[in-house]
Amino acid sequence: MVAEIPGDVGFDNRPSIDAKALRINLNEFIYGTFAEIGAGQEVARHFFRVGGASGTIAKTISAYDKNFSDNIYGEEDDKRYVTETRLKKMLDHEMALLEDRIPKKDHPNKLFFTLANTVTTIDFAKKYKGHGWMGIRFQTKSNEPYSEISLHIRFHHQEARLQQEVLGYMGVNLVYGAFYKHNDPKRLLRYLYDHIDTDGLNAGFLPIEIDTINFSGPVFKDVDNRLMSLELIRNGMTDAVMFDSNGNNILPARILYKKNILALRGSFRPVTKVNIDMFEKSFEIFQKENNVDFKNTEVIFEITLSNLSANGEIDESDFMDRAKLLCSLGHTVMISKFKEYYKLVDYFSNYTSEQVGLTIGVNNFVDIFDENYYNDLSGGILEAFGKMFHNNLKVYLYPMKNQETNEIINSNNLILHPRMKEFYKFFKYNGKIVDIFDFESKHLSIFSRDILEKIKKGEKGWEEKLPEGISDLITKQKMFGYKKK
Repeated sequence: MVAEIPGDVGFDNRPSIDAKALRINLNEFIYGTFAEIGAGQEVARHFFRVGGASGTIAKTISAYDKNFSDNIYGEEDDKRYVTETRLKKMLDHEMALLEDRIPKKDHPNKLFFTLANTVTTIDFAKKYKGHGWMGIRFQTKSNEPYSEISLHIRFHHQEARLQQEVLGYMGVNLVYGAFYKHNDPKRLLRYLYDHIDTDGLNAGFLPIEIDTINFSGPVFKDVDNRLMSLELIRNGMTDAVMFDSNGNNILPARILYKKNILALRGSFRPVTKVNIDMFEKSFEIFQKENNVDFKNTEVIFEITLSNLSANGEIDESDFMDRAKLLCSLGHTVMISKFKEYYKLVDYFSNYTSEQVGLTIGVNNFVDIFDENYYNDLSGGILEAFGKMFHNNLKVYLYPMKNQETNEIINSNNLILHPRMKEFYKFFKYNGKIVDIFDFESKHLSIFSRDILEKIKKGEKGWEEKLPEGISDLITKQKMFGYKKK
């Protein structure tokens, strides 16, 4: 007989934390270890407290001392302990021990698992709020390879005790979800917040934030982690997510920390030659800035959640089409909920004080000076621009062509509301706005909305307006509703 847990299907029950832990404990097949560093044994204690843990827990460990930790899991090259590589080493080591000491041949029906976390909670000065990595490696069939869920969390409570408590809840939800919700990863993701107070979510407060998550292994063979990143944003679990050119979800802090950042916002539906010209020409200027080190620079192609929505709903296939095309060009992609540019810049400032650049087209730049854009701020446009330009920010302005007069519009002749002119001049003459003059004029008549319409109708003449190889991907994979006539 092969032991198997099929997962819950077709109902939306949400048992208590104790009930979840007890259900795991009472399952005669589930057996594994807990390795927790940095916030006590907050996950394991729930399983001990409800009873029946001897049938589930082979071992728990908290290697707090750095020397102990290094001797068990090995030293990290960067001497850091709250990292994804540390989590992987913990999972590898503990699973190897479990398999060695509880041989499968003697226990053929056991479903092995290892839950690990390495975290740092808020410090005494309350300067650093704390963060950490958590993961589980597990089986749902006793004869299958392991599957894995790993995630990065950020704490927002101001007390270490509350951070420890919420970590324990999420850990139980993760173990329970792995065994009983693995058949529906989106639901599993939502259930990670079961019994965690999210009443303040609408007010912008979430006790614990998940900003990176990855699913792997046979149970999740059909899961695209980019879609799971999108779910984090859509569910309000984080403000921004990132994935690399290979489509792997990556920790924003690791990419942005102390980096020079050049960001290009767009719908990229699809990515066009004008998008690439904007990037290439602004990057040429950006890397020549006095305080920019080319080797310490990150380029981000950013899409806002509002740009992914159609009639209030997000089209996942449309999102994946955009993501695949950008990844095929070798770019790092960021999805955010920041409709306003100042919020995007403010987000970057959490990770770096180095040079930040925004590549913006004239039409979008003019919108930034619309006072109605900032009705939600008590300080209005002044507060927004204070947040936007307080850091080392420069705007690289890509021109547009007046389609009626063929006039090229840049920072010198753009039209703003009369009340904004002097305000605008302050930033322009202080070097915060840099025109891109070395542009490809033939690209100024390329509009993604026109190309998209032609793709959907199966018309010709759009292919040459896209970067090399992009039209082939669209036609071969039938992206954006492509129809061949």
